[in-house]
Amino acid sequence: MIRWVAAIVGYSLFRFPGAVLGFLVGSFFERVNPKNSSARTIFTQTKRGVSSAEFELNLLSLASIVIKADGIVNQKELDFVRKYFVQAYGKEHANAIFKVFNEEIKKKQLSAQKISSFLRSKMRYESRLQILHFLFSIANADGHVSEPEVKEINLIAGYLAINLRDFESIKAMFFNKPDRAYRILEVEKTASPAEIKKAYRTMVKKYHPDKLQHMDEVYRKGAEQKFRKVQEAYEQLQKEIGF
Repeated sequence: MIRWVAAIVGYSLFRFPGAVLGFLVGSFFERVNPKNSSARTIFTQTKRGVSSAEFELNLLSLASIVIKADGIVNQKELDFVRKYFVQAYGKEHANAIFKVFNEEIKKKQLSAQKISSFLRSKMRYESRLQILHFLFSIANADGHVSEPEVKEINLIAGYLAINLRDFESIKAMFFNKPDRAYRILEVEKTASPAEIKKAYRTMVKKYHPDKLQHMDEVYRKGAEQKFRKVQEAYEQLQKEIGF
């Protein structure tokens, strides 16, 4: 709570830069206060560190870019993002994030390249994969991922330095196509049972929820969704091919 009080005071004095500075100072005092040992630290296991305020606002900015990608601001997608942030941070915290974003960040021209490049330099690859899954989940909130949304997420994936096979794997989780299971497991249709088993073991290591124990519960649930899709894809091929 201290960090948000400090952020509000900073915002009133120096607008957005003051809000970020106030948030960081408040976060420091929360960390050193033993009463606040349960304070949330979303995505904090990074290469060189990204503050909670920086991450939250940058993630919300990427969400905004994806929502606007097809030229339609869909209410279901907006509701998905709000629900996601409320589940991750709590209602009061989420409202404060949206307030700063709407009053200051939203008015500016958002650059997916700059935002993604910043996050790429700070975050582990597994966490960046989870961002990608989150963005596809937003696009799919209305029951359909449009082509402009796919193109925008593809660009963001490139800026996040996510390789093409991983992008196609996560993308396949949101499209019910005949080759879906193969794409999720990152194997060709001609793959042998041995190759499929090997690919499955690789994907289990890559997407296992334990890789994201540093993330809060709502993000771990997202990781579990990816993991289930991998398991379902493997079980489907087991039945189809018979091994």
